[in-house]
Amino acid sequence: MGKLSRINLPLAFLTIAVASFVSCREVAVPKPKGYFRIDLPQKKYRMFNEADQSRNLPLKFEYPVYGNISEKDGDNPEPGWFNIEFPAYKARIYLTYKDVNNNLESLTEQTYTMNVKNHITKADAINEQLIDDNKSRVFGILYDLKGNTASAVQFYVTDSTNHYLRGSLYFESEPNADSLAPVIDFFRADVIHLIETLKWKEK
Repeated sequence: MGKLSRINLPLAFLTIAVASFVSCREVAVPKPKGYFRIDLPQKKYRMFNEADQSRNLPLKFEYPVYGNISEKDGDNPEPGWFNIEFPAYKARIYLTYKDVNNNLESLTEQTYTMNVKNHITKADAINEQLIDDNKSRVFGILYDLKGNTASAVQFYVTDSTNHYLRGSLYFESEPNADSLAPVIDFFRADVIHLIETLKWKEK
């Protein structure tokens, strides 16, 4: 009996030592996904009609100083097609101005089909915010598209009789709502500022 105890004693110590080692070992825990920090500029704006008189569109608004006005893509862009480019962030606000000639319903339907309906399948949700500025006669809808969509912010505004402007915010990168969230919020504020400072001119 005493011999058996002496033989099993080292085995007992070894078992305790292994158990202690296993219990003290660090267990690898997956780290949450991280994203590169994006430095965003300070908000500052300038007037569109002062910066680009050649377009001769019957409207004016304020847009960011860190953006550049450019023609819309294509060899022969239609009148009223232009962009606000943000090269440092691979972002762009596409803008299209149209005269209203008893075709407001057609224009709004076209905007919904082009800018919203085409993204419905990839959007987790679409929130609509009514734009109703009776003083400046700016009426319309702002669309927020949630999820991994190519465009996160869409809008159209009109005075309901003569003028119509639609816009959409796009990024030249693979859609990732999580990584782009701070940038989307940043440029969404610029879209709202554009709408809030929009003034129609007499044609």
